[in-house]
Amino acid sequence: MLTTTMSCTCLRHTIVVAQILSLATPSFAQTPTPEVTSRTPWSVDDILLAESAGDFQISPDNAWVVWVRSAMDEKEGRRASNLWITRVTDGESWPLTRGRNVNRSPRWSADGRLIAFLSTRSFPDSSDEGAGSQLWLLRIAGGEPWPLTTDVRALRTFAWKGSRSDTIVFAAQETQSNLERERKRKKDSTVAVEDSLEAPPVRLWTIAIDGKTIRRITDNDDWIEAMALSPDGRWAVTRHQVSLSYEFDQRQHPETHLVDLTSGSREHILAGTRTIPQRVEWAPDGSGFYFAYEYSTHPRYLMASVTRMGFYDVAADTLRSIDLEWERGVGAPGFEVLPSGFVAHLADGVQFRPARYTRRRDAWRREMLEGRHVGHVTTMEVSADGRLVAYVTSSANTPPQPYIGHLHDVRIRDERQVVTLNASFADKPKPQVEIIRWPGARNEEVEGILFYPLDYQPGRPYPLIVSIHGGPAAADLDAWRQRWSYPTVLFNQRGAFVLQPNYHGSGNYGLEWVESISDGRYYSLEIPDIESGVDQLITRGLVHPESIATHGWSNGAILSTELTTRNPDRYQASSAGAGDVEWISDWGNVDFGAAFDNYYFGSSPLQDPQRYMELSPFFRLDQVRTPTLIFFGTEDRNVPPSQGWSHYRALQQLGNTDVRLVLFPGEPHGLRKLAHQRRKIEEELAWYDRYLWGRADSTNLAMAEASPLARLLARRGARRVDGRYGVRVGGVLAPETVRRGAIEIGRFEVTRAQWREFDPRFVVPPGYENHPANGVDFERAMEYARWLSERTGHTYRLPTEAELRPLAGAPSGGVTLDYWAGYSPNPEDAERLMAAAAQLPEPAPLLREVGSIAADVTSDEPHIYDLGGNVAEWTVAADGSGALVGRSADRPKDLSAGRGEPRTAYRGLRVVREP
Repeated sequence: MLTTTMSCTCLRHTIVVAQILSLATPSFAQTPTPEVTSRTPWSVDDILLAESAGDFQISPDNAWVVWVRSAMDEKEGRRASNLWITRVTDGESWPLTRGRNVNRSPRWSADGRLIAFLSTRSFPDSSDEGAGSQLWLLRIAGGEPWPLTTDVRALRTFAWKGSRSDTIVFAAQETQSNLERERKRKKDSTVAVEDSLEAPPVRLWTIAIDGKTIRRITDNDDWIEAMALSPDGRWAVTRHQVSLSYEFDQRQHPETHLVDLTSGSREHILAGTRTIPQRVEWAPDGSGFYFAYEYSTHPRYLMASVTRMGFYDVAADTLRSIDLEWERGVGAPGFEVLPSGFVAHLADGVQFRPARYTRRRDAWRREMLEGRHVGHVTTMEVSADGRLVAYVTSSANTPPQPYIGHLHDVRIRDERQVVTLNASFADKPKPQVEIIRWPGARNEEVEGILFYPLDYQPGRPYPLIVSIHGGPAAADLDAWRQRWSYPTVLFNQRGAFVLQPNYHGSGNYGLEWVESISDGRYYSLEIPDIESGVDQLITRGLVHPESIATHGWSNGAILSTELTTRNPDRYQASSAGAGDVEWISDWGNVDFGAAFDNYYFGSSPLQDPQRYMELSPFFRLDQVRTPTLIFFGTEDRNVPPSQGWSHYRALQQLGNTDVRLVLFPGEPHGLRKLAHQRRKIEEELAWYDRYLWGRADSTNLAMAEASPLARLLARRGARRVDGRYGVRVGGVLAPETVRRGAIEIGRFEVTRAQWREFDPRFVVPPGYENHPANGVDFERAMEYARWLSERTGHTYRLPTEAELRPLAGAPSGGVTLDYWAGYSPNPEDAERLMAAAAQLPEPAPLLREVGSIAADVTSDEPHIYDLGGNVAEWTVAADGSGALVGRSADRPKDLSAGRGEPRTAYRGLRVVREP
């Protein structure tokens, strides 16, 4: 498979990516969200630590699917990914790799016995990682993976060589030259810009799976970006970057070559067509290959385009353009080759429409796919025989989940969910979503996505945040896209509408639409589109006209800033991440400056400096009255941080509004570190709290996160129903659960009010509803979990001893005998103290309300209370018997100072909720 995306064609990028300075008619609607009161609220970390699935690879016999499961690693503060495997017969899935590394790009050998993949993991018997990603192998029959390479440089892509399961072909940088060695020895990190001596060629190599023989195939002096091998292993299609300045000016387009893998000879194909394959898939018979390519009417620049498809016949050396009968072209999921044609995911505004194309001599028959999830598939893989599919599906208010199914003609059937990603999301409120359309610039229809406030009640207006996507040649989709740059649901949770407009220049709407803002029309169509969308929401009575903010990253920030210069009284707050304000310096300082600016502005600043000044918001910032929050990574090469400094200094010196600049050291255009992503969202929410909602900043800089007072204050976030701890589920007052590691466990011990709904005979004196249920034996604890599951429709159980003991093992805040004594009693004193306590009238007088003392962890994790005391808690031991875990109020913190187990009156329980 030849798949790379050129960074210049991403424009300002849709997936965009501390030294902190001190200072329309609706098309359809999704199912409305349930009442917020019955759900667990969203947190910042819910967005940042979310799991994803992708890169499905189906085994040659269709028995297995290997895929990649990714998530941010909270401890390391960066994203990690691991390989998972699914058995097709029953859908059972389990991990093949574990750890905090990046394991990716799994590929099956032709005999289905081995999986090759790229990994940053440490080598066996060593703590050293490879030089970037290295090739690893694992046996499907079992055993530990082993490294195939250890020091390959800049390994870009690889593939098994045809039907042979003993050889892999890969593209990687040439070995280190003497000049490089000398500079490394001298610790010379100087960079010579666009100097080919500083960028060794990227060539093709082969390696036998015994790891003993690596052979260079090609002697090209340029840079291979991607490759695709023919089914018989004879040929490779390669795409070559021939100019290091191509990204900047798109003067010398990449070349496509057909390489003979035996001799290493290569032929330049598709020459003179300006057809640059972005993805290549060989036909199963090896007669040629299908490919997707970007098409633009501009004679030079491919900045705004639609994706078309073609077929190259190797024997005839001919290119055939494939008529998709679809003006909007192929969307981001791309295409998959079938024995008799291919499936293409056609771009259709906020969605994709998968279609099956079957070859009929020199024509193609198109049939739209059918199935439960079509239109909402974001990535798909089809087996070699065209019968099995693996894919991810989601919608704007439905989190993504991976599925496998069977393709019968034009219908996907027998869909089965592989695993449950982000299980805790099931108990969180989802916004009502509406696809809306309105007349924009030129009176042409604009489409957008409207997210409703989680607490929405018809009949009253709400604040609005206009959330503008990057690109500009990107699009907001009817797909789950909650992320650090656009945490939409957190805005909905705070009580705001969020509008995502697919303005003129967006992708997925065809060539005329995506090219409409080129040649000097930048800003002229997008701004009216956005403003008209806001007007429509005000007219519909949904939005309060004096409670509107704007928000975006990259091109979204560029348009947000322009909105605040043109209509300064409309917007009460703006968050602008990595956005330009001054275009003359952008032209020379950005990696793709000339290509982007020349295309969209119609000329360079060398030819028309006046136009660049007229288009630059910098020279109109004196009009801004909107409080503006600015973000930048210090290593951004898409929009240099100097743009943020200019924006900040101008607003600061003009003094017409508040402004704040936040810099993230070492970060490129997209923030990678968890701490920076978290800080970005927190800064943004605080900014809108202050300027959109008018809420005072409640941050107390004197409060240490781990202090008892901070922990006690954090208890305010615990869920209550009529003053009693818990949540109402299926009409039952159930314990609130929070995620801790691999389980979702009760925030508190089961309370007396919750237990009384199970056992109406249980007496709860007034004022003791939130004390822990006590006097519970193991059998009754098990009965409670079964009853709660039956009544609520969710699965609850007791924790296992292995799950709870690590959480309760470390001494932490809680009610123990030490708390009542005021010191740590020895065994004799403990007995005397309990004898004194027995004189009190209540059967368990030392118990306190759950959560009275402190949480067990600092505030950056979900708070769980009373693991360090109150009642000892029943768990299930390895043999299925009951085991009490944790300290209790009648025993010292030092368990060795007590005699026997906790008294019956000091025994209770905590529950775990299954996904």
